[in-house]
Amino acid sequence: MSTNSQTIAQADPKRWKALALLGFANFMVMMDSAIIQVALPAIKETLDYTQQDLQWVMTAFLIFFGGLLLLGGRLSDLFGHRRIFMWGFSILTVASLLAGLAWDDVVLNVARAAQGVGSALIAPAALSIVMILFSANPKELSKALALWGLSGAAGGSIGIVLGGILTEFLSWRWALLIYVPIGIIILLLSPGLLQKGKRLSGRIDYAGAISVTVALVLLVYGIANAEHSGWGSSSTVWSLSVGALLFIIFLVIQAIKKEPLVPLRIFKTRNLSIGNISLVLLSIAWVPIIYFLVLYLQQVLKFAPFSSAMALLPAPILMAVFVVAVAGKTMEKLGLKITMVIGFLILCGSGLMFSFNTPVNGNYWTSVLIALLLAALGNALAYLPATTAAVSNVKEEESGLASGLYNTTYQIGSAVGLAIMVAIAAATTGSSTGDSITALNEGFQQAFFWSGIAAFAGAVLALLFVRSPK
Repeated sequence: MSTNSQTIAQADPKRWKALALLGFANFMVMMDSAIIQVALPAIKETLDYTQQDLQWVMTAFLIFFGGLLLLGGRLSDLFGHRRIFMWGFSILTVASLLAGLAWDDVVLNVARAAQGVGSALIAPAALSIVMILFSANPKELSKALALWGLSGAAGGSIGIVLGGILTEFLSWRWALLIYVPIGIIILLLSPGLLQKGKRLSGRIDYAGAISVTVALVLLVYGIANAEHSGWGSSSTVWSLSVGALLFIIFLVIQAIKKEPLVPLRIFKTRNLSIGNISLVLLSIAWVPIIYFLVLYLQQVLKFAPFSSAMALLPAPILMAVFVVAVAGKTMEKLGLKITMVIGFLILCGSGLMFSFNTPVNGNYWTSVLIALLLAALGNALAYLPATTAAVSNVKEEESGLASGLYNTTYQIGSAVGLAIMVAIAAATTGSSTGDSITALNEGFQQAFFWSGIAAFAGAVLALLFVRSPK
C-alpha cells in the first residue's frame, strides 16, 4: 500500500494538463488527412491539378507519415520525446504555412510531404509521453489511453466538418493555415507541461528509413505516371523498377543491421504478418472509397463543400461507435477470424453498392447513405481484429515496434491503394465514350468496384490464414 502511494505521489502533478495538450496534438495529426479531403475539388480548381494528380494532396502526406513513423519513434527514444515532439510540431507548423500559401501544385505536394514528416515525429513521441506520464497507475493509464483514442477519432470526425466549413465560407487554404496558430500555441505550452524525458543510447537506421520512403515515393509515382505515359514507358518502368529495388535493399538492410528500423524476426510472431497484410488491404479498400465519395458528391452530384462534409460525417462517427460498441463484443463471441471476415465482406458489399448504385443523377439517401453506413460497420469490424492480430502476441519489449508497424502499414497501404484506384479510375474515364461527367463517374464507379474487391481479398486471406486464439 505504501509503495503504491509512493509511486502515485511521484507521478507528474501536471500529467492531466499534459494529457490535454498531447491529446489535442493527436487530434490535430489525425485531423490532417480528414480536413483536406472535402477541399480536394476546390484545390483542383485553384491550382490546376489534373484529375489523376489530385491524389498527391493526400498521397504525399500518407507516404511520408507512414514511411517515417518508425524512424520518428526511434528518434524520440534516443533524443528525448519532448524534443522530437516539438521538432515535429515545428516542421508541421512551417509546412502548413507553406501549404496554405502554395502557388502551384508542386509547392503544395512538397508542403504536404513535409506535414507528413512532422506528423511522423509527433505521433510516436506523444504516445510515448502519455505512456510514461501514467505508468505509475494502471487505472489512470487505461483512462488516459481511452482519452487518447477518443482524441484521434474526434480528429477524423471534426476534421471533415471543419474542412467543409473553412472551404465553403473562407477558402481551402484555411484548412491548412489553421495549423499555424495552433502549432505555435502547442510549441509555447510544451516546455511548461512536458518533461524532457530520458535519452537512450543506440544507433539510428537512417539507411533503412530513407530507402523504404524513397521506394514508396517511386512506386506510387510509377503507378500514377502509368496513366500519363503508359505502363511500358521508360519513366514508368524505371520508377517501378528502382522503387522495387530500393524496397529489396531496405529488406536486406533490416536483415543485416544490428539495430534495424524493423527487426525482421518480429514477423515470426503468430498472426502479426497476416494482421499487417489485412490492414494494408483494409486501407486499400477504405481510403479510396472515402476519397472518391468526396469527388462523387462534389463533382457529380454538385454538393457544396459544407454539404458534402455533412454527408460524410456519419462515417467517422459511426465507425468510432461500432468499434467501441459492436466490434469488441462481436470479437468476444465469434473470435478474431470470423469477425474480421464478416467485416471485410460487409466492406466489400459497400464498395460494390457504390459501384453499381452511384449514377450521375443519384440521390444521397439511396445512392450514398446506406452504403456509407455499411462501409463504416465493415471497416470497424475488420479494423479491430486486424490490429489485435498485429499486436496481441508480441513480446512486451516489442509492443512499441508492433504498434508503430501496424500504423505504418496502414498509412502505406492507403498511399499505394489510392494510387492504384486513381490509375484505374483515370483509365476508365479516358476510355469512356460518354460525356465528361458520365465518363468521370464511370471512373469513380470502377474505383469503388476494385476497392470492394480489395476488401474481398482481405476476407479470403483472413479466412485462410488468421488463427483465433483458443
